Amino acid sequence: MNSPRITQKAIARQLGISPSLVSRALSGTAAAIGADPLTVQKIRATARELGYVPNPAARQLRVSGQPPQKRAADTSAPFITDDFLLESPAACALYHGYASQLPIIDYHNHLPPQEIAENRSFENLTQVWLAGDHYKWRAMRTHGVPEDCITGTASDREKFQHWAATVPRTLRNPLFHWTCLELKRPFGLDLFLHEGTAEQVWNAGNAQLAQPEFSARGLLVQARVEVVCTTDDPTDDLRWHIAAAEDDSLIPQLLPAFRPDAALGIHEPATWNAWLDRLADAADLPITDWSNLIDALRRRCDFFHQHGCRLADHGLEQAYADDCPPETADRLFQRARRGEILFPADVRAFRSALLFELGGLYAEQNWTQQFHLGALRNVNTRLMNRFGRDCGGDVIGDFEQAAPLARMLDRWDRSGKLARTILYNLNPRDNEVIAAMTGAFQDGETRGKIQYGSAWWFLDQIDGMERQLEALSNLGQLSCFVGMLTDSRSFLSFSRHDYFRRILCNLLGRDIERGRLPRDYDWIGGMVRDISYHNARRYFQFPDQDRRQ
Repeated sequence: MNSPRITQKAIARQLGISPSLVSRALSGTAAAIGADPLTVQKIRATARELGYVPNPAARQLRVSGQPPQKRAADTSAPFITDDFLLESPAACALYHGYASQLPIIDYHNHLPPQEIAENRSFENLTQVWLAGDHYKWRAMRTHGVPEDCITGTASDREKFQHWAATVPRTLRNPLFHWTCLELKRPFGLDLFLHEGTAEQVWNAGNAQLAQPEFSARGLLVQARVEVVCTTDDPTDDLRWHIAAAEDDSLIPQLLPAFRPDAALGIHEPATWNAWLDRLADAADLPITDWSNLIDALRRRCDFFHQHGCRLADHGLEQAYADDCPPETADRLFQRARRGEILFPADVRAFRSALLFELGGLYAEQNWTQQFHLGALRNVNTRLMNRFGRDCGGDVIGDFEQAAPLARMLDRWDRSGKLARTILYNLNPRDNEVIAAMTGAFQDGETRGKIQYGSAWWFLDQIDGMERQLEALSNLGQLSCFVGMLTDSRSFLSFSRHDYFRRILCNLLGRDIERGRLPRDYDWIGGMVRDISYHNARRYFQFPDQDRRQ
């Protein structure tokens, strides 16, 4: 009888290491795989002792450079292994030893607070996975899926089938990796989603969604999320955040974040005036002049702070820092209140004055202000007219950033009103601009007070995250970084934190293996923990954190 064939997994069990490390050691030189030569030597010696014989097809590919004939593709074999994206022993040690089990503080996302407070149950995968996700909508449109099967009246099952057919076409787009990660965690599915596996994934996923641990709260608990900061208009009554705060059983902590972009929308006076009327009602204050507007926003900041808010957020094309004294701002306010359309220079001036005042309010509250810079919004009129905002019609803009941003930060700094600040860029050309800018406004009192934020939106992929980390490392202090956020509308997106942590550990592990950093895992691993979790927890100073542990 033939003895059983020795596998790479058997060698891994023998040595107590990961199978992927064994695979790399047995498939190339130590230099090629970026592994420690002594480790590779030990793996290969053990393989010889156990009588390991490589797979003939794999050996043919390595030796001849040609794949074996009539070899069927295997899309069922999982490739999201424990060591996914970890390309060296050092990367594996950092991730598994220091990052993988940490909780999550998701300080910026677009989750609906009502669904968390009411602990929504999802009927199927389309509801929890595709609804509201314009990343996936763009991919499906690109693949040629009719709009009715994306956002229209097609059944949830039909929409899911079209998404399954789209997934293989997203190869090398982050959606491909995210989809695989989201199937694996929390659903435990190692399947590659495509047309042929759609039915199996649909049935298995829906069966789990019927369980309590796959409700809105259950999914957050499974992902080890401690804090969720939603994105909320100043006119919001925060009823769902209030309800969540009164529920001692609710984990994670659900907190609002102040997003007053509508206050800056003076270029569209009809929409702006309607919003001001809602703000007046919410603040219980007539808004008839510039000072009323600032007072109303101050009241709403106080209200938000009372209910746990510790962050503000702005989505801007660029920073605004034109000279605009209060009397000029009031004249512009009065003109827009009468419905006049202002010239672009007047719009910039008004926004400059209002942002300066808002930044002062944030500093008074000891909040963190976030600026997402550089999106060119709603470029497709057809999509905008049919679906409104946030439907997949936004792109990367090429606005000037450095000079106006420097002026804006300097105005606050000179007045003693510069709050903790996180800066995000959408155009990758601005990476070094933003990274360098943060260093010019640190105050020597608050650690990492001015932050270069995580790679955002279109840059939220392997290359984009590595470039952001490289720019921050080269021009700032990576050790102070407050880390990842989802910026998502889906309860399944928290695997993006794991994605980021793997990329971070791989980057640092690569430097260790190249001799650029010492092999001091406690020191570097401690920094990984800080970046992945502890820095954010200290930086934002959320209320009642200790009670929620």
